[in-house]
Amino acid sequence: MENFNALDRIRDLCKERNWSFYQLAKASGIAYSTLHTMLNKNNMPSLSTLQKLCDGFGITITEFFDSKTGLEGLTEEQRQCLSLFSTLPEEDRRLALAYLKGLSRKL
Repeated sequence: MENFNALDRIRDLCKERNWSFYQLAKASGIAYSTLHTMLNKNNMPSLSTLQKLCDGFGITITEFFDSKTGLEGLTEEQRQCLSLFSTLPEEDRRLALAYLKGLSRKL
């Protein structure tokens, strides 16, 4: 069994989404300097920081630790939608979901 490294997973999730660490900091509400220091000095995130990062990525902590639930099966268009959705503030996410649900009812 291979060792799990949370910092590598954070880097991988950013790479999958084509995000900079600045974009992750903004999406998660974590100061960029905090994220930058954590990643460059190999400081493991606390549970509360990890939860904020997962919220920023739009994933659960379970999905964070299970790399098989990544974006491999999504089309490029679906990845782009997820990436854009993940950068929205919570209220805008709710509005976007309501809009998408309305559109799907028209089908």
